[in-house]
Amino acid sequence: MPVRALVAAGALFDLDENNIRVALARLLANGLVARDERGRYRPGTRAEAVGRQVSRWRGVEGMRTWDGSWVAVVGADRRAERALRFLAFRELSPGVHVRPDNLAGGVSAVREQLVALGLPREVVVASLRDLDEPTEARARSLWDTDTLRASYRDARARIGRSERRLTRLTPEAAMAESFLLGGEVIRLLALDPRLPDALVPPEERVALVETMRRYDRLGRSCWAGFMREFEVLPEARAPVDVRIAEGPGLEGHIA
Repeated sequence: MPVRALVAAGALFDLDENNIRVALARLLANGLVARDERGRYRPGTRAEAVGRQVSRWRGVEGMRTWDGSWVAVVGADRRAERALRFLAFRELSPGVHVRPDNLAGGVSAVREQLVALGLPREVVVASLRDLDEPTEARARSLWDTDTLRASYRDARARIGRSERRLTRLTPEAAMAESFLLGGEVIRLLALDPRLPDALVPPEERVALVETMRRYDRLGRSCWAGFMREFEVLPEARAPVDVRIAEGPGLEGHIA
């Protein structure tokens, strides 16, 4: 996108032009955006790993049958917080973070994802199994599954209300609402723990993904005229995938 498009988009959210330019300069210095010879901006190399992780919101694949084992990260420090959060690790005991070993590719694939997201390579990532009964029960209770399922239902309801409202809004208001709500739901799905069926039945998450895909198409249609005006074809790029609202867990990062 050219700067003038970002400035015009920012105006929809009452963002000052100078603030946008200052933010771009900082993002550029940190490698989170890049600029080509025409002065157009795109996500930078340091945003690629997060971008790949976020783009998976569209899929309901990427998981395998859970055999009851766990992926354990041992001795991670604060540098690993974002990586652990993205893959929904929880602290089982001091210095030991775990998640069910149900993601496609197993431990080795999870290790590579964690490293790409900032986990130092020297940190141990290994399979953990045969826990004693109390520890196993504690591990299974690390995720608030009732709240998680409620968040799926709430997000679907909010999307439904917005879908009915967008046609009555001005084009600018529809652009802003679809962007903000879509970003919130994508953030929810990007940080979703993708727990195995034994911990969380999959139907509600699958329903949310399907609902968000439909809302994504609607949101893109709201933005299509704006994108073409600035010669950024919505079909060629995926602006909806870079719109995670900044908040707890993603401080200072874009995706």
